[in-house]
Amino acid sequence: MPTPKYQRVVLKLSGEALAGERGFGIDPLVVDDIAAQVGEVARLGVEVAVVVGGGNIWRGAVGSNQGMDRATADYMGMLATVLNALALQDALEKLSVDTRVQTSVEMRQVAEPYIRRRAIRHLEKKRVVIFAGGTGNPYFSTDTTAALRAAEIEAEVILMAKHGVDGVYTADPQIDPDAVKYDELTFIDVLNKGLGVMDSTATSLCMDNDIPLIVFALQEQGNILRAVMGENIGTYVRRTIRA
Repeated sequence: MPTPKYQRVVLKLSGEALAGERGFGIDPLVVDDIAAQVGEVARLGVEVAVVVGGGNIWRGAVGSNQGMDRATADYMGMLATVLNALALQDALEKLSVDTRVQTSVEMRQVAEPYIRRRAIRHLEKKRVVIFAGGTGNPYFSTDTTAALRAAEIEAEVILMAKHGVDGVYTADPQIDPDAVKYDELTFIDVLNKGLGVMDSTATSLCMDNDIPLIVFALQEQGNILRAVMGENIGTYVRRTIRA
């Protein structure tokens, strides 16, 4: 078995990815498939942290647009991420993959509070750590959570598993048939061109801390493993393009 290119990674999953074709809620078959892919990587000795969104259950921005207080709507979104994290933990532990959920919003009955040193210790013991609850603050996305946690635990790369798209394009490929996929980008390109990779706060955080990003399709079986092994898939985003 070849040696993985990365030894500590943050896997960013959107909430929609857990919904599958339904587009809402949690699809147990999809969660089981994701857990199998994560378990495959973890068994290679790679330290895996997961940040999961909550858009399959609730989106704070939608509630805010409908007149709800923005902070309240965002806190509801944080709770939605916890539901997804617990579902993923259950699927992983059915596969005998030791897993811990840590939340930014304390709820000790169901998960540990987020503590950086404890999270790193779990990773060192080869446990999968799922970060839920976003950053614990409103007005920040789970993309920003992924960038923040990656910096805190000194992850080598963020694996951004996308639902329905296999990389970063010049335009939305589902709308524009002439959209062209990028093989490689800089974070400055992402910001200047307004590409929908992640929000600007998360992009800047990755750029400032030199944390590369691999954007790829989650629905293609084995892609998480391919990304960890260093195969050329999706779009690679870094601070500078190598000569």
